[in-house]
Formats: sequence, structure tokens, C-alpha cells
Amino acid sequence: MLILLLTGYAASALAPLLYKRFRENFGWIAVTFPLFMFFGFLSRYPQIVSGEVIRESVPWVPSLGINFSFLLDGLSLSFVLIITLIGAAVFLYAGAYMKAYAATGRFYVYIGIFMTSMLGLVLSDNMLLMFVFWELTGISSFLLIGFNHHKESSRKAALQALLVTGGGGLVLFVGIILLYRVTGCFDISSFYDMNGVITAHALYPAIAVLVLIGAFTKSAQFPFHFWLPNAMEAPTPVSAYLHSATMVKAGVYLIARMNHEIGGTPIWQDTVLVTGASTMVLSGLLAFKQTDLKKLLAYSTLAVLGTLVMLLGIGSKLAIKAFFIYLIAHSLYKGVLFLVAGTLDHETGTRDVAKLGGLGKRMPLTAITAALASLSMMGIIPLVGFIGKETVYKSILELEYWGIFLIAAAVLANAFVVMVTLFVGFKPFWGKAMDTSRKLHEAPFKMLLGPALLAALGLLFGMFPNFFMAAMLEQSAQSILSETLSLKITIWEGFNLVLLLSFVTLLLGGVLYLIRLKMSEQVVRMTLPVFMRPSAWYEAALRGVLSFATVQTRFVQNGYLRNYIIVIVLTTVFLASLALYRSAGGIGIAPDFSITFYEGALAFIILVSTLLLVNSRSRLKSIVALGALGFSIGIIFVIYGAPDLGLTTFAIETLNVILFVLVLYKLPGFLKLSRSSNRGRDAVIAVSVGVLMTFTVFAASSFELSSELKQYFAQTSVPDGKGRNVVNVILVDFRAIDTLGEITVLAVAALGVVALLKLRADGGGR
Repeated sequence: MLILLLTGYAASALAPLLYKRFRENFGWIAVTFPLFMFFGFLSRYPQIVSGEVIRESVPWVPSLGINFSFLLDGLSLSFVLIITLIGAAVFLYAGAYMKAYAATGRFYVYIGIFMTSMLGLVLSDNMLLMFVFWELTGISSFLLIGFNHHKESSRKAALQALLVTGGGGLVLFVGIILLYRVTGCFDISSFYDMNGVITAHALYPAIAVLVLIGAFTKSAQFPFHFWLPNAMEAPTPVSAYLHSATMVKAGVYLIARMNHEIGGTPIWQDTVLVTGASTMVLSGLLAFKQTDLKKLLAYSTLAVLGTLVMLLGIGSKLAIKAFFIYLIAHSLYKGVLFLVAGTLDHETGTRDVAKLGGLGKRMPLTAITAALASLSMMGIIPLVGFIGKETVYKSILELEYWGIFLIAAAVLANAFVVMVTLFVGFKPFWGKAMDTSRKLHEAPFKMLLGPALLAALGLLFGMFPNFFMAAMLEQSAQSILSETLSLKITIWEGFNLVLLLSFVTLLLGGVLYLIRLKMSEQVVRMTLPVFMRPSAWYEAALRGVLSFATVQTRFVQNGYLRNYIIVIVLTTVFLASLALYRSAGGIGIAPDFSITFYEGALAFIILVSTLLLVNSRSRLKSIVALGALGFSIGIIFVIYGAPDLGLTTFAIETLNVILFVLVLYKLPGFLKLSRSSNRGRDAVIAVSVGVLMTFTVFAASSFELSSELKQYFAQTSVPDGKGRNVVNVILVDFRAIDTLGEITVLAVAALGVVALLKLRADGGGR
């Protein structure tokens, strides 16, 4: 699995080169990438349905228990097949849709990285590895949402998605660390038999809340839902892939994956249930005023995501069955409808449903595809969406407490989904013909094939549910509940209360559609008060952060080097003094006033040089004093057995003196200090540093340093590092990567200096 993921990243990096060579037919080349992944994992289907769990592990940081650990079971395979199948349709579709874009090759890099990262996320068996892929999906989605970066709205939406989901990711990371403190490991499979240990721990409430917040932000649950509709600024293939079938389901996957390990408690189940139900209802209500095709679909996606989370909160066998079927149904029909919305925009130049109509005769294949997906979304027999909706209602009716309120909420939310479906899947094709100056025609074949196949699968899954879904359902349930369901999937169970609720849902959705048509102008003007909009809270928080950044930048990072040094020095003095204060009881001061002549002479030279340096009005005198001070310290290193440090000091001081003298004539004159208080402030800071260093020496002399590192370095310096200078061996061999990093930083800084020196004013003096 690691090799497949590395192959995915490598293929993504090659996309621009291949696109430049095969521009016209690149869609057909690109689709081989997700199809290769799809059939590669599909070949493991017989093993998984037989109950086998496939694990792979490659050491990464074994000393910390961090490995490239992957797990393929029923739950992860279901998500992998959804990710790769929808990805295949989107990759092919984008070959035609993105043809007019200037940076299509770069688009395929981003979306390839995203798909591979999503696969890594759902396959990871190590929490830290999963977090790495979690963040990679966030970064790649930021690049995809802001792909039209010349538009301010795209940049703003991308930043909003990154901040909300990235903030949730950081919260999740804290939860992972706390979970490690409880369990002592990061491997998810190791948590399987530790539910009792985890839930009984004092840190469990914090772990549950932190993990759920991370999941809720990623899956756009209330009150973090607002970023998803705004992300519709992305190109349509991005919306179809990220915001219907894959990225937004990452949080849902996390809740399902951790359900057995840290779920089953009131704080977990109730939080998941209430959050999901709230998102389900509120998203339906918010969809009522929308007219943009993609935003209508975005709000209906939120409603479905809320339903999926609510089902995990219910947690019964029937609810998990409904979760699995609804997950598959939504991925198929919503991917189709997003792509159809992109096709309409591509051919007509608008996504406003009020302006679309009568396109069925001119775009018959697109109309049929949209109709199939729409019927599934509405829950019409024999589509898979019908089975999903029926099973959702059945699982809610099983509840003893709050069942009647939840079923009412579910019917209302699904009625709004029906309304959205009528606007998106039927009105553009069968409504009043639109006025357009364009010559309308059917979409290109590459834009038709993927959606048509997905829509056909929705029909096949509905007509033959046991053939396509039953075996995977059992294995997915095993991952979520740790027990089999033994529930048969049936498309028809006769006339009952659930079927009646389905009819009520359709009727109510039709009524909402008619009301929305009649009240179009009044509804568009409807808005919630500012204090009730989470998006307004986000904007206020962002403004606050930017204001604080402005203030602290003006105060701390104001361009004056002396201020930077003061902040660094004072912070060091404070933290080090705090540590010394805590260990003050163990510090023993045994002064020794016996010094040799040369020690006294060096001390005298250092004191005189320091006084000359701080009081001199001549730059040349200051440089000479600075050099004398540095050379005196170098001689001290030599006297006390550190000749390498002494030689290094001599070299640095020599270079400093030479460089200062060379640029002396370029420097401005000394600035006179405007206030004597500045000199007093500097004196206090200098004395504080001196006192700190004095007590640090006392502390170092008071404790026996029992570290085994000095013996280790002394013993291994010659045989392993081939050098007798232990300090050099440490820097060059034992700390080679660290030293390489320092050299790299210096090289980058040098390039920056060279670039600055090459700057020249243009003709206008800029």
C-alpha cells in the first residue's frame, strides 16, 4: 500500500509534463491513474469479504512507535473504492472541462495529491500517519479551492476552508497526543481492545471532544458548516470530488473508524447524534434561499453529511446499515449532479437556476443522467437512494427516546433535499426554455461518460443491492461495531409507515419547491441576524487575529534590530531565571579567588575592551575593542583545553574586524541616543544577562552531570567518526543532518543577500 501511495504522488508530479505533451487527450491518460488504483484495491475484495484484514507496516520512527502502518478492511476498502471510482469520473471529466484553463497541468498535480492523500488517510493504521495525510488533504484542497486565484472570492474561500479545517486538524492532533498518553501507542488497531481503558481514563472527555471537533470541522458539521458552501468558488470538478464524495467524508470516516475504540459512551454518542441532527435540519433550511446550482448542492450535501453523522450517533445495527447504504448512494448521485451542474455552466455560461430551463431537448443525454441521479437523491424506487432513505427512517423509528422528534427532523430535512433536487435535476431541463444567445449543444463525450456511468451504478445498486453491497456492508459494520449485522438489504418491504413517510417527504418537498418558485424575490432577501451566523463569528475572529497581528508586529517586529535582540534576550533571561529559581536549593556557591597572572591580565583586557566598546564615539576604536575582546575570550578557550573553539573564535574575530573595516566608509555616522533612559534600559538588560550567566555557571558547577553521552562520544569518535577531535566529529558525523540544515539556511540567506545586492532602481526611481 505504501508503494501504491508513493506511486500516486509520483504520478501527480509528472502530470504537467504529460499534459504539455498530450494536451487534447490528457483526460484519457489521467483517468488511468484512479482506475489503476480502483482495480488494484478491488482485487483485494475477495479477501476482505471473507473476513480477512490486510495489514502492512514499514518502520518510520520506531523509537517513538511511529510507522508507515496501513490497514485494509471492509470500512477502509469501501472508502477507497468510492474515492477512486468518483476520482476516475472526475479526472476524465476535467480533461474537457478544464481545457480552457491556463494551468490545467497544475490542476492535475493538486487533485492527484489530494486523491492519494485521501487514500492514505483512510488506509492509515497509525494516528500520526493519518494526521499527516489529514493535513495533506487540507493543503491540497486549499490549492484546489483557490485555483482561480485571480479572483478575490476564490482566495478568500480557500483561506477560510484552510483555517477552519486546519484549526480543527490542530485540535485533532492534541486529541491524538492525549490518546497516546492513555494508551502508550499510536496504532489504531492497538486501540481495538482498549475501549474500557480509554473511556475510564480521566482524559477521556477531552479526547472525545478534541477528536470530534477535528472530525466536525472536516465534514462541515454545525457550527463549522459555512466553509463548504463558500468553497463552491472552486472549479466544478473540485466541488464534485472534494465536496461531495471525498474530503467532506474524511471526518465521517474518522468518527466511524474510532466508534468502537473510543465510542459507546454518552458523551460520544450524544454529541455525534445532536451535532449530526442539527446540521441535517439547519442545512436544509439554509438551502431554501439559494439559486446557484452548486450552492444548492452544497447545502444538500451538508444535510446528508449531518444524516450520516446522526446515524453514527444512533449507533444501532440498523443505523450502521443505513449509514453504509446512504454513504454509497450519496457518493454516486451527488458526484453526478455536481458534474451535471458544471456541464450546464460550461454550456450555458450560468449556474443560476432562475435562468435555466428547457434544455432537455438540446442536451438529452445530460438530462437523462441528471434524472437518474435526481431520482436516487429524492429516494425513488428502484434507485439506491430509495433503499438508503428507507433504512434511515427505519433506524430512527427504532429509537425509544427522541425518536419522534428525530423522524420529524429527518422528514423535514429530506423534504428540502427533494426541493433542491427538483431545482437542480429537473428544472434546468424541463422548465420554461431559457433565453440565450449561445448555440446550445450536448456536452463533450468526456464530460458525459463519467456521470452517466455513476448514475447507472446508482440504478444497479438499487435493483441488485445484495449482489453489490451486502458483503461489504457486513465487513464495514464489523469495523464500526465489532459485530456482524446479519441484516439483508431489500428494496421493497411492502406498504408500511416507512413508505408513508417517504411519500410525505416527496409531497412536502414538492410543496417547498412550488413555494420557492412563487416567493423567489422575497426569499432571496431573507437573512439571519449577524449574531446567529457562524460565518460572522469566523469573520470577527479573523479580524481580531489580524488586528492583534498588526499590534504585535508594530511592537515586536518593527524593523529595529535592537528591539528584536531585546525581546530575545529578555525572554531567555525570564525563562532561564525561572528554571534556576526552581533549582536554587541545590546550587552551591564556592568562590575561588586564586587566579594566575595571565588570567588576571585577560580579565583586565576584557573589562577595558568592554568599557571602550560601549563608550567609544569612534567606529574604528569600537572595532578594535571588539576584536581585542573576542581574541581574549579565544585565548581563554585555549587555556582551558578547548583549542578548536579558540581557533574558531580567532577566525571569526579576524573576519569580523576585516569585514567591518571594509564596509566602514559605507556606514552612516553614529546616531545620538535621544533619551538617556535608553542607555539605562540597556544597562539593566546587560547586567541581567551577566547575573544570569553567573548563576548558570554556579548551577552547572553544583550538579554532577551524569549524562552518558560524553562517554559515548569519546568512545565512538575514532571508530565510528574516524576523528580524534570529538567536537568536530559530533558536528560533522553525529549531527550531520542538523549541520546540513544550518548550512542550507546560511546558503539560502546568502542567495537572498545576493538578490538584494543586485536590485537596481528602474527608470522611475523605484
